[in-house]
Amino acid sequence: MTLQILHDKAERPRERLLAHGAHVLTSAELLAIILRTGFKGCDAVSLGHRLIRQFNGLRGLLSADARTLMSLEGLGAAKACELLAINELSRRALEEDLKEGLALNQPQRVKHYCAAKLGHLAVEHCLALYLDSQLRLITSEEVSRGTLNHASVYPREIIKAALKHHAAALILAHNHPSGVAEPSAADLALTRHLKNALSLVDVRLVDHLIVAGSSAVSLAERGQL
Repeated sequence: MTLQILHDKAERPRERLLAHGAHVLTSAELLAIILRTGFKGCDAVSLGHRLIRQFNGLRGLLSADARTLMSLEGLGAAKACELLAINELSRRALEEDLKEGLALNQPQRVKHYCAAKLGHLAVEHCLALYLDSQLRLITSEEVSRGTLNHASVYPREIIKAALKHHAAALILAHNHPSGVAEPSAADLALTRHLKNALSLVDVRLVDHLIVAGSSAVSLAERGQL
């Protein structure tokens, strides 16, 4: 009887999802559906709550690497792989939309994409989004990575890549691991230098985004481009 009660309890998130839709479930319940089981004294929903707390939210959890995930009680290789796969699929879904005709000229769409790519990183990374003449994403590439508060960006390498991809425009984005999404004087100087360099090869710098966690600042929106 006790085993049946526990089994029913574990099934409830699935039953609620099928009956009412995924939006009615809590994040912990959605995780429970993916994880399927917990461990002794901790059912799948409780494990979901525990993981969300431990990583200060879903973003931290879904951005953790395989080694970190597998070191946690209740998560083996299979569950770690499932969580890693979910994160990668969500990123690819965003990228797929941008490659299939959705113009990348809406700041909120750009911010969402760049926050998903950069917001969780513990050191500074710089990303270039190469765009066609309709501002559709051709590809995105990491152009540098550095320390907690610095990454060296070389405009000549970005220009070479833009020409290789036949890009008509690009967006630069980098993260501030400090959590403060305010551009520094160095960020503004880099933006001006890169914009001028790109103009010599007829490539437009559309924006430069500063990402911190789930938020991002657009220099184009601020008139600082």
